[in-house]
Amino acid sequence: MKITRTRVAAFGVVVVLAVFAAVAAIRWPEEQPVAEVVREPAVLAAPADGAFRHPGVLVGADDLGLVKERVAEGAEPWASAFAQMKGTRYGDADWQPDPRAVVECGPYSNPDLGCVDEAEDGVAAYTQALLWNLTGEEKHALAAIRIIDAWAGVLERHTNVNGPLQAAWSAVPMVRAAELIRYSYGGWDPAPAEAMFRDVYLPEVIDGATWTNGNWELIMMEAATGIAVFLDDRATWDRAVERFRGRIKAYIYLESDGTLPVAPPGETNVPEERLISYWHGQRDLRDGVTQETCRDFGHAGWGLSAASHVAETARLQGLDLWSEIAPRMTAALNLHMPYALGEKAPSWLCDGEPDTESYAPLPEAARHHLVDRLGLALPSTTAYVQRYRPAEAAYFFAWETVTHGG
Repeated sequence: MKITRTRVAAFGVVVVLAVFAAVAAIRWPEEQPVAEVVREPAVLAAPADGAFRHPGVLVGADDLGLVKERVAEGAEPWASAFAQMKGTRYGDADWQPDPRAVVECGPYSNPDLGCVDEAEDGVAAYTQALLWNLTGEEKHALAAIRIIDAWAGVLERHTNVNGPLQAAWSAVPMVRAAELIRYSYGGWDPAPAEAMFRDVYLPEVIDGATWTNGNWELIMMEAATGIAVFLDDRATWDRAVERFRGRIKAYIYLESDGTLPVAPPGETNVPEERLISYWHGQRDLRDGVTQETCRDFGHAGWGLSAASHVAETARLQGLDLWSEIAPRMTAALNLHMPYALGEKAPSWLCDGEPDTESYAPLPEAARHHLVDRLGLALPSTTAYVQRYRPAEAAYFFAWETVTHGG
């Protein structure tokens, strides 16, 4: 599968990884019931002084050390995924950024004034930071710094309809890169990057986007939590986590929510028809349906991916958000994965014709936690991940088979 350079679309572009073969005859083993997901919260002690752990945005030092060992041993899936990452254009240490002061992203990326350039520079910076940490080759650290500093030196704002989402897309990989470089490479002055994240990106993402499709706000909160860690900003962290908690309940439905889905954060007494319309006409609500399932599986996958990233960063910071979201996340994966693999959808779901072929990206982080750490049986999720590995990169997701392959 190959992701090409695409234009940024309004309200989120579906990254179509491939058209999956229709294999309607496949029937996967019964999934783990939602009720069995509930576990005692993990004992994850935060530092005594309440400080943030570094590096601590999506991947930590222990994670990277383990991956480095696995790659050196030639163990799979890490070795192949690492080779793929290093061999892409994002892995080229000569990558040259293309920054600008104002990034304007209109409806369906019309106009596209720096949108794709900024997003791709973010992915490249993160790729270079990972390569530096996994290979020790200084050229990769210098490449990551060159990209981050180029944008920090000029970026002022994002404009037009897709501006807030564009800011989130780009901040997510850029702040991961900055966090990794800051705590692995001496001699870099992070002050310009701090100013960029604090003064440009953060104001554009921290308030969320209440009535846009939910993947927007989940990606925004991924950006905000990452920025909070990088800036050691506890107030921003608390605010972003609170917003995330509200949005995840309003994004993945459980029957315990009642006959209607939970309204977006801060909204009360929302008319039934408005909620159903917001859920793209899906009236038959069952465990695991997301607010974007009947829009298309691609955007639903983006929302689930961002949610898993927030939970992973929180885990590194001593906050067990996974315990809170595991029932919803497991229900969502149970629902979507069989149809993404080719099983025919039932008539009650999106009138029997959901757009299942666009599911992306691979749910590596969620599978890793739920299956490898908690020991849950998610056969169709595991089958899907194994079929389409290694994970690729675009916008706010990148190389998760390398970082979360097992």
